[in-house]
Amino acid sequence: MERTLITGGAGFLGSHLCDFLIEKGHEVICYDNLLTGDMENISHLMGHERFRFIRYDVTNYLHVDGPLHNILHFASPASPIDYLKMPIQTLKVGSLGTHKALGLAKAKGARFLLASTSECYGDPLVSPQREDYWGNVNPVGPRGVYDEAKRFAEAMTMAYCRYHGVRVRIVRIFNTYGPRMRLHDGRALPAFMGQSLRGEDLTVFGDGTQTRSFCFVDDLVDGIFRLLNSEEVNPVNLGNPEEITLLELARRVLAVTGSASGIVHRELPEDDPKVRRPDIGKARELLGWEPKVALDEGLRRVLPYFRSKVA
Repeated sequence: MERTLITGGAGFLGSHLCDFLIEKGHEVICYDNLLTGDMENISHLMGHERFRFIRYDVTNYLHVDGPLHNILHFASPASPIDYLKMPIQTLKVGSLGTHKALGLAKAKGARFLLASTSECYGDPLVSPQREDYWGNVNPVGPRGVYDEAKRFAEAMTMAYCRYHGVRVRIVRIFNTYGPRMRLHDGRALPAFMGQSLRGEDLTVFGDGTQTRSFCFVDDLVDGIFRLLNSEEVNPVNLGNPEEITLLELARRVLAVTGSASGIVHRELPEDDPKVRRPDIGKARELLGWEPKVALDEGLRRVLPYFRSKVA
């Protein structure tokens, strides 16, 4: 039986990974300080013989009794509204938290998987974004606290790989959606869903021509598991290469919800990326992975969850 620690395991992605690995037969230890995580996401696992939750801030000394085979470092505020509100905590978990988690991986001889982000590419000057693109990031802009925290985390991860021989994996996650997202986390899709289901106008920033690529959470978790079990140490993009403008996304949300809401435009936030689309050639070649759930199908799947949250 593999024993796996997931930091940030009560968050959106972390909790889905807890479910997935429990189903795969792992013993899962979930650390989360509940700054942005939610006990509701893991309440169904409480009492499971192979699951343990510990409320803890991973920027502090990190220790786990007994053997440990895998560490999946997902602890971090991950939405604009969170990291703009908690800039220092975001920087600390990307730096100190990553350092502590890597130190534990070294001590236990465990594999270490870092949840990095497409935000490492900043406001990219190339599209689609390949892993060998170094990005266009404003380090002193308001979004820089998240972008640079993750870029530092990648550098620290590779240093532990090269200097200490830690077996590392780095996943650059592009926009992902699914059940357990928070309605008010500042991301476009839950915002559109919430506004649509409440009968409010949908807020599109700028003219809406900026693009994103949306991957259903089940596809992403499958890709992360494949990466964990691969031998690739360099970053790998995981996301859906189907690119869509935010204006078109708003229209599709209106269609799937059957809402008569309108669309209003607001000023574009500073450093908001104009394009975001992953090149997943590396994931296809090395992992045999590509997303299976098309956007319209994914929206239909997640609609009951958002209805329940609005209700």
